[in-house]
Amino acid sequence: MTYVIGPTCIDVKDASCVSKCPVDCIYAGERMLYINPDECIDCGACEPACPVEAIYPETFLPAEYQEFTDINAGFFEVTGLKAPGGAAGVGPVDADHPVVGAWPQLPAT
Repeated sequence: MTYVIGPTCIDVKDASCVSKCPVDCIYAGERMLYINPDECIDCGACEPACPVEAIYPETFLPAEYQEFTDINAGFFEVTGLKAPGGAAGVGPVDADHPVVGAWPQLPAT
Protein backbone atom coordinates (compact mmCIF):
# COMPACT_ATOMS: atom_id res chain seq x y z
CA MET A 1 0.00 0.00 0.00
CA THR A 2 1.07 3.57 -0.60
CA TYR A 3 -0.49 6.95 0.03
CA VAL A 4 -2.10 8.90 -2.79
CA ILE A 5 -2.78 12.61 -3.26
CA GLY A 6 -6.20 13.30 -4.75
CA PRO A 7 -7.70 16.15 -6.74
CA THR A 8 -8.45 18.45 -3.81
CA CYS A 9 -4.72 19.31 -3.90
CA ILE A 10 -4.97 20.69 -7.45
CA ASP A 11 -4.20 24.42 -7.45
CA VAL A 12 -3.81 24.40 -3.64
CA LYS A 13 -0.37 22.80 -3.05
CA ASP A 14 -0.35 23.77 0.64
CA ALA A 15 2.74 21.57 1.20
CA SER A 16 2.17 21.07 4.95
CA CYS A 17 2.53 17.37 4.21
CA VAL A 18 6.00 17.75 2.73
CA SER A 19 7.70 18.58 6.02
CA LYS A 20 6.01 15.63 7.73
CA CYS A 21 7.28 13.03 5.25
CA PRO A 22 10.29 11.24 6.76
CA VAL A 23 11.52 9.94 3.38
CA ASP A 24 10.96 13.08 1.25
CA CYS A 25 8.70 11.30 -1.27
CA ILE A 26 6.24 14.16 -1.93
CA TYR A 27 7.12 16.09 -5.08
CA ALA A 28 5.71 19.39 -6.35
CA GLY A 29 4.30 19.56 -9.84
CA GLU A 30 3.03 22.75 -11.39
CA ARG A 31 -0.55 22.40 -10.10
CA MET A 32 -0.43 19.72 -7.38
CA LEU A 33 1.78 17.57 -5.20
CA TYR A 34 2.50 13.90 -5.97
CA ILE A 35 3.60 10.97 -3.81
CA ASN A 36 6.18 8.69 -5.38
CA PRO A 37 4.82 5.18 -4.68
CA ASP A 38 8.29 3.64 -5.03
CA GLU A 39 9.64 5.85 -2.26
CA CYS A 40 6.63 6.00 0.11
CA ILE A 41 7.09 3.85 3.23
CA ASP A 42 3.38 3.92 4.11
CA CYS A 43 3.90 5.63 7.45
CA GLY A 44 0.90 7.95 7.09
CA ALA A 45 2.63 11.00 8.58
CA CYS A 46 1.51 13.15 5.65
CA GLU A 47 -2.21 12.40 5.84
CA PRO A 48 -3.19 14.38 8.97
CA ALA A 49 -1.01 17.32 7.88
CA CYS A 50 -3.06 17.98 4.75
CA PRO A 51 -5.49 20.87 5.36
CA VAL A 52 -7.67 19.97 2.35
CA GLU A 53 -7.83 16.23 3.13
CA ALA A 54 -6.31 15.30 -0.23
CA ILE A 55 -4.14 12.40 1.03
CA TYR A 56 -5.46 8.88 1.41
CA PRO A 57 -4.09 5.39 1.93
CA GLU A 58 -4.43 3.74 -1.47
CA THR A 59 -6.89 1.17 -0.11
CA PHE A 60 -9.18 3.90 1.29
CA LEU A 61 -9.14 6.20 -1.72
CA PRO A 62 -12.72 7.26 -2.53
CA ALA A 63 -14.10 5.58 -5.66
CA GLU A 64 -14.29 8.88 -7.53
CA TYR A 65 -10.56 9.44 -6.94
CA GLN A 66 -9.32 5.97 -7.99
CA GLU A 67 -7.58 7.30 -11.11
CA PHE A 68 -5.26 9.32 -8.85
CA THR A 69 -3.37 6.16 -7.88
CA ASP A 70 -2.17 5.95 -11.50
CA ILE A 71 -1.87 9.73 -11.79
CA ASN A 72 0.52 9.93 -8.80
CA ALA A 73 2.65 7.07 -10.13
CA GLY A 74 2.40 8.28 -13.73
CA PHE A 75 3.72 11.75 -12.87
CA PHE A 76 7.18 10.25 -12.35
CA GLU A 77 7.06 8.56 -15.74
CA VAL A 78 5.72 11.49 -17.78
CA THR A 79 8.20 13.93 -16.24
CA GLY A 80 11.11 11.50 -16.56
CA LEU A 81 11.88 11.73 -12.84
CA LYS A 82 11.40 7.97 -12.22
CA ALA A 83 12.54 7.48 -8.56
CA PRO A 84 15.04 10.26 -7.89
CA GLY A 85 15.41 9.46 -4.19
CA GLY A 86 13.98 12.58 -2.63
CA ALA A 87 12.07 15.69 -3.56
CA ALA A 88 14.49 18.11 -1.91
CA GLY A 89 17.13 17.35 -4.52
CA VAL A 90 14.69 17.84 -7.38
CA GLY A 91 12.73 20.94 -6.37
CA PRO A 92 9.44 21.98 -7.99
CA VAL A 93 8.77 20.57 -11.45
CA ASP A 94 7.15 22.81 -14.09
CA ALA A 95 4.93 19.97 -15.32
CA ASP A 96 2.02 17.81 -14.24
CA HIS A 97 0.43 14.53 -15.17
CA PRO A 98 -1.67 15.26 -18.30
CA VAL A 99 -4.94 14.65 -16.43
CA VAL A 100 -3.99 17.22 -13.81
CA GLY A 101 -2.74 19.67 -16.44
CA ALA A 102 -6.12 19.47 -18.18
CA TRP A 103 -8.12 19.70 -14.93
CA PRO A 104 -10.52 22.67 -14.98
CA GLN A 105 -9.24 25.61 -13.01
CA LEU A 106 -11.50 27.22 -10.47
CA PRO A 107 -12.48 30.78 -11.29
CA ALA A 108 -10.49 33.41 -9.41
CA THR A 109 -12.36 34.94 -6.50
